[in-house]
Amino acid sequence: MTETEQETAQLQNRLDQAHRQIDNLRARHRDLEQKLQAAGRHNDRMKGLLEATRGQIEQLKEALEADGQPPFTFASVIGYRPGHEPAEGREIEAATAAGCDVLHSGRKMRVSVSPLIEPDELAAGSEVLLNENYTIIAVLPPEGTGEIARVKEVLPDGRLVIIARGEEERVVKLTATEEDAVRVGDAVVVDLRTGTATEVVPLSEVEDVVLEETPDVSYSDIGGLDGQIEQIRDAVELPFLHAGLYREHGLAAPKGILLYGPPGCGKTMIAKAVASSLSDDAGSGAFFLNIKGPELLNKYVGETERHIRVIFSRARERASEGSPVVVFFDEMEALFRTRGTGVSSDVETTIVPQLLAEIDGVESLDNVIVIGASNREDMIDPAILRPGRLDVKIRVQRPSAEGAREILRIHLSESVPLRPATVEAHGSREAAREALIDQVVAQLYPEHAGFMSGAVLSNIIDRAKKTAIKDFLAADQDDEAKGITAEQLEAAIADELAEQRAMVAGLGLREFTGAGAPNPGGSGQP
Repeated sequence: MTETEQETAQLQNRLDQAHRQIDNLRARHRDLEQKLQAAGRHNDRMKGLLEATRGQIEQLKEALEADGQPPFTFASVIGYRPGHEPAEGREIEAATAAGCDVLHSGRKMRVSVSPLIEPDELAAGSEVLLNENYTIIAVLPPEGTGEIARVKEVLPDGRLVIIARGEEERVVKLTATEEDAVRVGDAVVVDLRTGTATEVVPLSEVEDVVLEETPDVSYSDIGGLDGQIEQIRDAVELPFLHAGLYREHGLAAPKGILLYGPPGCGKTMIAKAVASSLSDDAGSGAFFLNIKGPELLNKYVGETERHIRVIFSRARERASEGSPVVVFFDEMEALFRTRGTGVSSDVETTIVPQLLAEIDGVESLDNVIVIGASNREDMIDPAILRPGRLDVKIRVQRPSAEGAREILRIHLSESVPLRPATVEAHGSREAAREALIDQVVAQLYPEHAGFMSGAVLSNIIDRAKKTAIKDFLAADQDDEAKGITAEQLEAAIADELAEQRAMVAGLGLREFTGAGAPNPGGSGQP
């Protein structure tokens, strides 16, 4: 073997050894990587175990600290007392330091306050936590529970005269957050121990019977009552618009108005139109207090009278702001019937005097007008109806034929669709509308005038409108089938009269045969 071949063999041998070493190193690297990964997983498990153990140790530590703490006690705040300079020779420095008066276990105490608590947080009536040294360490959120009392009077300095349990009257302080919202008659949550009212509760008890609103009904929405509207405008608007002339002539504005007559003839609408008209004249808005008579009655002695006081208190409150207020009692005979006529009770013996006291009382009723509506005016106590109380009495009669035309023009207005064939037959839309109105009046007057009222006429038009919609839908919404026709109005009249006759027969009254028939509503002429 030559020297070159020997060198080549040596080099090949060394190369083979190098490859074997590389393979060994690779195998060791793979083994080390596997061991490193296993160690990493083990470390992760140990880390999780350590964190869990640390959490358990913290919990045990907190539990041990809590077990070693004395219990906290609760107290109710009466008021915060800031510190002041002591009066030399009369006060010691400890008595003049800042502190908080609280009620704790029935005892009134002055305690210190933690520097971490701001004095503004210590509102009267709030609940706080005391530590073993009787230091306030926390202010708790309000519970929202407590005893309900009624506000009888709001004093000038913000304190309240309330009626608590057993009709007992108490004076309490109101928390500053509610000071601007409280009114006479409101329900408040009180803590009689600390003498504070902490919250105004919006109960629906009074709001259900006193509905404050600004009506959107105008005199133009009322048909067939021009004479009655002129009477009520003379009684209400003249004294308001020309108060100086009334004072110059020594003439007082009427305190109240009675609207009486058959049901469904527009008494409530007139009352709302009065408030709306006054609102336009005043420029600042008028309020309409709609009193639901039967809901005002309460089985508990004195509650109905209290509600009446609240009603007039609200009226005076609104009127003092310069806004006219209309207090409207619907179905007035349900509340203020003649004293001594009660069958199962004699509540009217106290309710009627309460109303008279509010109308005639020493507190002024400026800018307040009382309007009563009734279809049984014979049942109202005569003391209410005398001059000086309900001064003006306006009879709202059943509409005449011309009045019926005015009412029908309102409900069958120019915007109501008419059948194209009907318009074409009369030459114009206005002519067709007047022809339909004349048709309705001709069918109802004079034979059925004793049935008529604004509500009945409105219901006839509504029946025809409903039939027109159904016919339009049945015709696959064909434009030629859209709108009211004479036939639909005729059918609506027949259905309404049949319903009225059935109702009258059910009440045991004789059928109406003409304009001179008696009124099924119990009062008012046909």
